[in-house]
Amino acid sequence: MHEVKVYDSSGKLKKVVSIKLLNIRSIKQLETPSLFQKNKRGRKPLPKLPKAQ
Repeated sequence: MHEVKVYDSSGKLKKVVSIKLLNIRSIKQLETPSLFQKNKRGRKPLPKLPKAQ
């Protein structure tokens, strides 16, 4: 994995994302992939399961 450079619309460097932060993000994404889904608008909420008695 390589560091990621983020540029704004005018082409100036805004920030550099380190390899360490990318590794942390990938671990979080494996644990809870719903946090990183891109299309959050038209998505229906997950149905709640009734509690077992």
